[in-house]
Amino acid sequence: MPQPKPIRHYKLKKDYFDKESIENFPGDDLRTIDQLWVKYSQGHFGFSVQKKIWLEVGGKVDYDTECKLGDRVGWRKRRKGRKGWLEYDDLTFNLKQASRGHLPSCARVFALGGEGFGWVVGVLGWFGLVVWFSLLSHQEL
Repeated sequence: MPQPKPIRHYKLKKDYFDKESIENFPGDDLRTIDQLWVKYSQGHFGFSVQKKIWLEVGGKVDYDTECKLGDRVGWRKRRKGRKGWLEYDDLTFNLKQASRGHLPSCARVFALGGEGFGWVVGVLGWFGLVVWFSLLSHQEL
């Protein structure tokens, strides 16, 4: 694997990522971030790992694919008879215990100017995954 390049400063128009900012995120930087996740997790985590799983479960931007991806990477758990999305505190940060592709994750962010996507580990939901699917479908991964 080639050495990652230094990441350039990328200024967001808002304090969170939305679909447009993900689509315009510099490809070299996205690859660098992904390479770091893959390298330091011994191939267990990273956007490219998640993209492969997303393609395996259908590669579509729809609720069914969202649930299949969430189930495969461990973002959804059965509670009180039904499956629900994990909260931040429920995520697994132990490489040996986490499902392949479990990290990084995303969270829906609510701000005064509307809602968007925070590129953090956290809670998922339909809007967050629409943006996440934009990330996974990025041509640089």
